[in-house]
Amino acid sequence: MTSPRYLIDPHRDFIESEGVPIVEDFGIDLMTVEVKPWARMGALGAYALTRGRGDFLDSYVLEIPPGGETEPQRHLFEEVVYVLEGEGSTSLAAPSSEGRSFEWGARSLFALPLNVRYRHFNSSGSRPARLVATTNLPLVLKAFHNLDFVFGNPSVFPERWGDDSHYQGEGNFLPVRPGRHQWETNFVPDLAGFELREWKARGAGGSNIMFVLADGTMHAHMSEMPVGTYKKGHRHGADFHIFPVTGHGYSLLWYEGHQDFVRIDWRHGSVYAPPDMMFHQHFNTSPAPARYLAVAFGGLRYPFSGDKRKTFMGMDVNVRDGGCQIEYEDQDPRIHDLYVEELRKHALEPRMEHLLHGSRT
Repeated sequence: MTSPRYLIDPHRDFIESEGVPIVEDFGIDLMTVEVKPWARMGALGAYALTRGRGDFLDSYVLEIPPGGETEPQRHLFEEVVYVLEGEGSTSLAAPSSEGRSFEWGARSLFALPLNVRYRHFNSSGSRPARLVATTNLPLVLKAFHNLDFVFGNPSVFPERWGDDSHYQGEGNFLPVRPGRHQWETNFVPDLAGFELREWKARGAGGSNIMFVLADGTMHAHMSEMPVGTYKKGHRHGADFHIFPVTGHGYSLLWYEGHQDFVRIDWRHGSVYAPPDMMFHQHFNTSPAPARYLAVAFGGLRYPFSGDKRKTFMGMDVNVRDGGCQIEYEDQDPRIHDLYVEELRKHALEPRMEHLLHGSRT
């Protein structure tokens, strides 16, 4: 008699069967993650699982050798890709007879339309290309636990395909209000140079943009902090994967009522995801503006859950009023002192005092 099966995790079972390394940590340096041959992808890879990823998302590192290409892929889960280093292209087989392709480089961002057949190519003959993808495979596999349904499904979703220009680095600006402005596209060639919009309510002259990618349920947004500044503390549910794009800095994380901070130092190539309802705050310590990309499940167009809807409605609203944000005057006094000390190590001066006036008594 076989033992009864229970507490099954179809996603974990699947990624363990893939034969590539699985790295799990609070924060991960994606540039140094060991990758090994990945038969399904036809390249090298590893799963990089953050502790705060929640139940719906995972991420993996894909390395394409010089002059290499991946095996054709098609799957019934959504995927947002950020290019860590290298250059190449991706070809897509359209629902119609015509395919599409686009060329990417370091700091490019793109989404793969749902269940479209695709293939990645490394255009360099001397250097590998390394990408990181954030996907909702855990949600899909846990819901259906059938690999043929996920990887062999013939369904097409033409509404996800987007306009031709969305694969050429163009898009549509959708004005809403500060913090909720959106850029609808499938491909952003260079996040470092992308124009952002001011968002005063999030603090210290910062700016941001929300992306609507391939009309998907996956969320992405990018924020920037000027030199000598930091954002206001905030919290939300799990799964927001933070990928630094430019500059360097650190983030502090803590649970309400706890005195100790968890510190994550970051720069391009790292990732972390704040755990569920853990306060966190981002600090720029570089001599240039610092940008980061955040990828999650459930966006402003399709929140998916009540938790995400609440997050997007309250991300610049004080926690005292039911929102997600801590105003500067309410933050722990240690936070600014730590920042001043950290900037001193980098020979930089803070540009925050006028914002903190009245809270530093």
